[in-house]
Amino acid sequence: MGLTKTEIFTNEQNTIAQIAKALGHPARVAILQHLIKISSCICGDLVDEIGLAQPTISQHLKELKNIGIIKGNIEGTSVCYCINEEKWADIETIFMSFLNQKPKDTITCC
Repeated sequence: MGLTKTEIFTNEQNTIAQIAKALGHPARVAILQHLIKISSCICGDLVDEIGLAQPTISQHLKELKNIGIIKGNIEGTSVCYCINEEKWADIETIFMSFLNQKPKDTITCC
């Protein structure tokens, strides 16, 4: 598979694509939904909640943290994760703007 030529796209297009890629796995969506539901940091019981192995959960958490949608704090030997509320609001704004785009004229092609 070839490299994506990200430089030919706008920052907004690249940002939307990065977020969509991070949200493109149901385990990541489940992790986010759980973090939102509990409204606090979680330190390790995601394995029981999501039903995947710890290394798999860790990889999904890493992907979510890489785009900043979650943040983590080290407490003892564990890392606690929670929703980054500021980034969550930014993502909401970005996607609402994207999804609220309307054609200028009536589409007559199909």
